[in-house]
Amino acid sequence: FIVLLMKPIATSLTFAAGGVGGIFMPSLFVGACTGLLTASVLSQFGVQDINAANMALVGMAGTIGGVLHAPLTAVFLIAEITGGYKLFVPLLMVSVISYVVTRRFITNSIYTYQLAQRNELMTHHVDKKVINFMKLDNLIERNFAVVYPGDSLRVLVKAVEGTSRNIFAVVDRDDNTFLGIIKLDNIRNIMFKPEYYDKVFVRDLVFRPDYTVRIDESMESVVTKFSHSDKFNIAVLDQNNKYLGFVSRARIFSIYRRMSRQLSEE
Repeated sequence: FIVLLMKPIATSLTFAAGGVGGIFMPSLFVGACTGLLTASVLSQFGVQDINAANMALVGMAGTIGGVLHAPLTAVFLIAEITGGYKLFVPLLMVSVISYVVTRRFITNSIYTYQLAQRNELMTHHVDKKVINFMKLDNLIERNFAVVYPGDSLRVLVKAVEGTSRNIFAVVDRDDNTFLGIIKLDNIRNIMFKPEYYDKVFVRDLVFRPDYTVRIDESMESVVTKFSHSDKFNIAVLDQNNKYLGFVSRARIFSIYRRMSRQLSEE
């Protein structure tokens, strides 16, 4: 029991320290120990005629099936090791159960888990693969004009004159908290009327957009928001609701096409 408990810990510490602890052999070892321990426990409860060697082999198949997400590999491997298929049915049952249970909690095998965590896993879904390779932080456009709630229409008109963008972020002057946006179309009817310049303020024109994006959101979530709306630009915020910039539909599509060509050439 102590060996069974310490082996996974020792392997994990070895990997964490940068060493090579192995995957295949430690899995076989832990599986064999589990099978022997199960046989020992059952014998203590009075269960007779338990073959400890067979239990060890079944445990090895279960561990390999779960760790590698390869139940058939586990079955045929152990069958070849023993030189026969007398244990085919129990090996198959245990390895499949192990695989199903493991798959329920951990979608990827030990070989692909870290790649999936970093969204770098190559899959057969080309669109999803390309999207997951994108990094939101690299797509943020920060050259949008920023205005403050206390700014007058006169200040806003000057901001319009100084940019080619048609959308403006409204943030708190003190801590850069995102408050909303102003679109050029919403002020077009008053921006050429000087009598409103000192009577209308940004706080009277700002509105909260339907969608915003958090910097830690997945690109799949970002693309979904664009597909569910008619927006061309969505504001990007940090975890504290601070304004960072905008991400645009056009930029995502441009990067998507470039990366698709690169992957197709590879």
